[in-house]
Amino acid sequence: MIGKKMEEAINEQINAEIYSAYLYAAMASYFDSKGLKGFANWMKIQCGEEVAHAMRLYGHVIERGGRVIMKPIKGPENDWKSPLAVFEAVSAHEAKVTGLINNLVKLARKEEDEAALVALQWFVTEQVEEEANAAEIVQKLK
Repeated sequence: MIGKKMEEAINEQINAEIYSAYLYAAMASYFDSKGLKGFANWMKIQCGEEVAHAMRLYGHVIERGGRVIMKPIKGPENDWKSPLAVFEAVSAHEAKVTGLINNLVKLARKEEDEAALVALQWFVTEQVEEEANAAEIVQKLK
């Protein structure tokens, strides 16, 4: 059974992951409007990955007898100055998400929630990849 604090924190992370998908969809739309189909495709793939992340967390909560509560999603930015500005925003956003995941890990340790720690390890590893990918594209664009 998942504890109430962990359940609430993971619900917040589900919201953050859905926001990430929404943000990347906005970025895809920006790139499509500029005729940058490759960048748009990259963002659409990222959008799908973020939804998958949310559903992975959703499954964890449900499997442990918890309840997922959907909350409002804040609207993302829709315009950027350049492709570089978009990917700098991606890099900053992924760093923020890494911090959120790290906070969940800290809470899981505090709550002695071994199942959450195991589930969250996948996200820790995923964030290393996400940050590296964004940084690489920023470097290439510079």
